[in-house]
Amino acid sequence: MERQSTYTATATIDEQGILTGWSEGAQRLLGYEASAVVGRPAGTLLAAEAGSARRTLAGRNRWNGTVPLRHHDGRRLELGLLAHRRTLDTGATDWLVVAAVADRPQPPRGEPLEEWTFIQSPFPLAIFDTELRLMRANRRLERALSLPEAAMRGLHLTHIAPGPGSDEADRTMRRVLETGEPQEAEYGLAPDLGRPTVLTPLKDGNGRVRAVCLAAHRRPPGPAVRPGTPGGTGAHGGTSPGLGHAAQELADSTVPRLADFMAVDLLDSPQNQAAVSDASVGPVILRRAAVRVVPNGDERASGARVGQAIAYEPGSPPADCLASGNSVLYDASDPVITGWAAVDPAGAWLHAYGTHSLMVVPVLAEGNMLGVALFGRHRRAERFGPEDLRLAEELTAGAATGLHGSRRYSRARTTTMSLQRSLLPHTLPDQAALEIATRYLPAATRAGVGGDWFDVIPLSGARVALVVGDVVGHGIRASATMGRLRTAVRTLADVDLPADELLTHLDDLVLRLAADEGSADPAAEAVGGIGTTCLYAVYDPVSRRCTLARAGHPPPAVVTPDGTVRFLDVPAGPPLGLGGLPFEAFETELPEGSLLTLYTDGLLEAREHDIDEALDKLFAALGRPAPTLDSMCDRVLTELLSHRPEDDIALLVARTRALHADRVAAWELDSEPTVVARARRHTNDQLSAWGLDEAAFATELMVSELVTNAIRYGRPPIQLRLIHQGSTLICEVYDSSGTTPHMRRARIFDEGGRGLLLVAQLAKRWGTRHDRVGKTVWAEQSLTPPLPAG
Repeated sequence: MERQSTYTATATIDEQGILTGWSEGAQRLLGYEASAVVGRPAGTLLAAEAGSARRTLAGRNRWNGTVPLRHHDGRRLELGLLAHRRTLDTGATDWLVVAAVADRPQPPRGEPLEEWTFIQSPFPLAIFDTELRLMRANRRLERALSLPEAAMRGLHLTHIAPGPGSDEADRTMRRVLETGEPQEAEYGLAPDLGRPTVLTPLKDGNGRVRAVCLAAHRRPPGPAVRPGTPGGTGAHGGTSPGLGHAAQELADSTVPRLADFMAVDLLDSPQNQAAVSDASVGPVILRRAAVRVVPNGDERASGARVGQAIAYEPGSPPADCLASGNSVLYDASDPVITGWAAVDPAGAWLHAYGTHSLMVVPVLAEGNMLGVALFGRHRRAERFGPEDLRLAEELTAGAATGLHGSRRYSRARTTTMSLQRSLLPHTLPDQAALEIATRYLPAATRAGVGGDWFDVIPLSGARVALVVGDVVGHGIRASATMGRLRTAVRTLADVDLPADELLTHLDDLVLRLAADEGSADPAAEAVGGIGTTCLYAVYDPVSRRCTLARAGHPPPAVVTPDGTVRFLDVPAGPPLGLGGLPFEAFETELPEGSLLTLYTDGLLEAREHDIDEALDKLFAALGRPAPTLDSMCDRVLTELLSHRPEDDIALLVARTRALHADRVAAWELDSEPTVVARARRHTNDQLSAWGLDEAAFATELMVSELVTNAIRYGRPPIQLRLIHQGSTLICEVYDSSGTTPHMRRARIFDEGGRGLLLVAQLAKRWGTRHDRVGKTVWAEQSLTPPLPAG
């Protein structure tokens, strides 16, 4: 049978229901181009009333189900969708909606014994095909992710359970496909799943990898709690950075030792106890962070799944507990309990499990109300007593400290990550000298995000600058310093400083920043960025030469077209901020198609191997051909990292391109006025040869003005150069004088002074580039593409 393709359709929708993103897969699925739907209400695509969709999603973080949609040609399509609510870097939220359009035949099931083993395994299992789309998921994984197999089938793991755990597992699965060897991923995929996640290749009889099996560990039960021993989980509540982990540790350590049912419901944001008490009348919305039930762990009747919002009506025991801040012990026969269980869906679990005794305990830390903890008994006959309530309060208080710390850490990390991402390039600039791919991985430690950065800066003469740097320290201070230095590098690059001079100016800036910040906070870590490392490279596609300088940064690696991998011998200057020490530039020629790799030291300093082993792995990863540079970046990261990094990693891989002689023309000119007319003739002839006759008039005017200025104010030799690169035409005039021309406003009766003003009006941008001897005045035009024939 012919294998048919499977593709993923994705769309993003803001909280007002407006479409903000539309993938090619979505266009292929429904027939609408992005320009026709982005900015319009998503409800216009529904073949049903849009209000019901909003009601369905209200208060949820995730939803899956079948939705009737309207195709562009009018057809009605019933599609299975999975939707995740995401928090953006700006703090706003939106919805990521995904659908796997799987028209391939279903994989054949195995023999009955093998099928039983897969389905009934005590470990969560999944099988992904060679495109890393889910084929099978057993019941344990369905329960852990709260999703049926049908909703996940055909989707990538990053769409099934977005987060750092799935990102790492996805990269690790790609490594399994490449190497054919089992691998481990450090992060768990969900709060109910432990670590590590094991990825195993499934091979046919010929040793070919046909699929990848994902096996997750079940979260182990918590430590034994001895009644009367305070703080049984307090030490554990703060060990995990995730709120879900800290809450689940409380549930695991109290069921079945103290209770038969336990749930932790948290407010989306902590509130002062006084503010909770004074809240207006109305249901209070919490979100389930953890739940555990005995004897069989069936949590479907618990009222809410982990991550799901739950509303407690006024007068219900949880709402009263939040308002008063006091713990309460209830018997199932109490009128408040019977009334709550009878009319409020949030209390229906009491009857579902046959609960006869209940404790409701506030989750309080440092005067902040975080939520409530519910403890129930239905299996053991004895009812809760005062000692049980005291123990539950102690355990919950210990866990609350960890929950509050986790939430505070998460909030600080999110703020730093948002700042870091806002300061890094969102998109790479358009340029034709290099093909570029980049990656940035933040540190996974509690120290926080560091100050690593990268940048790509188009320069004059079709050249491109590449920058990679690493600010010492972590957190908001490091990110802010990184933003300052990145801005400074772009400013210095814009005036076309040589690589070594640029680092010298940057070194002076770091010293000034350190002096300013040191006077305000002498104990601050890495004041002003002292110790920052930086690598600055400039590639010229005309000469195919690359000039580099580094300040304490690891040397770049280069792969030539014949597959040779080596480090460039760039002199190792001191880190920035030491002052008074020189930086030295290094220049080399790179054949067309060479790979240049810049990175920060976090790539080579993983804890599981030494530096020599890391270098060997880096060279091996770079030396093997890859279909794309993005694939090369992923390979480098998977080869060198088996865990989330302990330090930030910035990685930039660039493939060199060349501007050949037929795209560049240059003429040596005499320093006499009559040569201006000859320069115009050279320009007109060359533009005709390039088929750019429409640009001849403006270009001749600019050439005339620039050559005249060079003759009048500069010194010989004088050279005119034209560069045609894609849709850009560059005109350059060189002379050996070091004086910089300045545009000035000419008075009404002045005979001169309008030349550079004319150039500025005709060019997209212009400027002066100083060389070791002399200068080059350049002007760049954007060429208007010709209209299509007919």
